[in-house]
Amino acid sequence: MITLITGGARSGKSGHAEQLAAAAGEKVLYIATSQVCDEEMAERVAHHRASRPAHWRTVECWRDLASVITPENDPEEVILLECITTLISNLLFEVTGETPESEWDYAAIEQFIGQQIDTLLAACARCPSPVLLVTNEVGMGIVPENRLARHFRDMAGRVNQRLAAAAQDVWLVVSGIGVKIK
Repeated sequence: MITLITGGARSGKSGHAEQLAAAAGEKVLYIATSQVCDEEMAERVAHHRASRPAHWRTVECWRDLASVITPENDPEEVILLECITTLISNLLFEVTGETPESEWDYAAIEQFIGQQIDTLLAACARCPSPVLLVTNEVGMGIVPENRLARHFRDMAGRVNQRLAAAAQDVWLVVSGIGVKIK
């Protein structure tokens, strides 16, 4: 079973997802997709780690998620993946490498990301554990002024639509309040 939790930046979606995970069972596997690339991100990751219950298992992973979300997972252990938007960003920069942004083929990038999301959804479907996916709602703001941000918003929005369609439950979190919308 897939549950999607979405909301804007600092909306409380992570806290809501953690509450859902804790309510679903004592055992939680937390999959963190962030990469530490500077001191600020290191502080954010440390803060998130410290805020989670010590007995939750944590795996830091954003590639090959099908090796973590498997048919062999414990059905009593809830999986919480935080967050899809960061995963998309990591994949985008992995596939583009050192290529100048002016030379990026956004259609090919989106196809690659789509394949990774297909793999993730297939892994979730085979997994006996409930899976909570956290993502940023990117479509409620103004149109970004730069090309990369516009394409990223579009890709993330389309990924979110696919995840919401596959999910059995979808929550929108606004100002710390979760509203079940599916």
